[in-house]
Amino acid sequence: MLLDNHGRKINYLRLAVTDRCNLRCFYCMPAEGLDWLSRRELMTYEEMLRACSLLVKMGIEKIRITGGEPFVRKDIMQLLTALSKLDGLKELSLTTNGVLTAPHVAELKRIGVRSVNLSLDTLDANRFFAITRRDEFASVMETMEELLKHDMEVKINTVVMAGKNTQDIIPLVELTKNLPVSVRFIEEMPFNGEGHSYSGIVWDYVRIFDEIRQTFPDIQKVPDPQYSTSYNYSIPGHKGSVGIIAAYSRTFCGTCNRIRITPQGTLKNCLYDDGVLNIKDLMRLRISDTELEQTLRRAFNTREKDGWQAEQKRLENPNFHESMATIGG
Repeated sequence: MLLDNHGRKINYLRLAVTDRCNLRCFYCMPAEGLDWLSRRELMTYEEMLRACSLLVKMGIEKIRITGGEPFVRKDIMQLLTALSKLDGLKELSLTTNGVLTAPHVAELKRIGVRSVNLSLDTLDANRFFAITRRDEFASVMETMEELLKHDMEVKINTVVMAGKNTQDIIPLVELTKNLPVSVRFIEEMPFNGEGHSYSGIVWDYVRIFDEIRQTFPDIQKVPDPQYSTSYNYSIPGHKGSVGIIAAYSRTFCGTCNRIRITPQGTLKNCLYDDGVLNIKDLMRLRISDTELEQTLRRAFNTREKDGWQAEQKRLENPNFHESMATIGG
């Protein structure tokens, strides 16, 4: 079992396989994209597999593959297949924007992926284009249909943004009436890749819930799973469920069980920290697994108490407004 310096269990890794994305969502990056990492700067699949294998032996039980967009990286199914075979790994899942995912759903199911988070900020094709700067709404909806057809657990991730998609909150909740999906509304975070100041959010988790309750007054709180980052709800008569993630308010830090590895190999103990070490660089120095494990354990014993403390420490050397694509969504 892995424990941090606050006694919290660490059993969940979010691994970003690329910083590249085929959408240009304005809340994540500028319209022209980012200065993409070169191939040399990225972790190789072999390095990712080595790091994951060691971390699973140390106590990681769940791995979620993120990006950027995972499916823009060539041969991603090869990595997923190899990870699915790791002895001791209990759950392999991924987060995708759904643009390129539909043709791979059957294979994902075959290798044991049971849950997919689908990023979808609106059910309106025009607003989708305005938010993502790409005309790919139909592809995303096709992916959702394929996932449901193959009985995959589908979680729809929606970033709530003032003046952009708040009118989609109720239609997305209504989606749960006839479909067995979990729609999770996420507070907007300051990782837009543009470097300008971020003064906080207008739509926090309290306001999002109040908006839903006005239309669905019989919405009911249900028990949150262990380590849940979302407040979870059900509506009588609905097949699906609703969640609200206080990603900016950071109300769930006290039970945080996750670590992140960015596409370039940076280990992050917290979404809001600046990274604690670079695993890729250590492996390229031909460090042994024993030495790497010792280094990782030391890093896990330096975790901040919460995201606010991590952010404050990071602001001492500000580079705060990077993109979620470079962090790992």
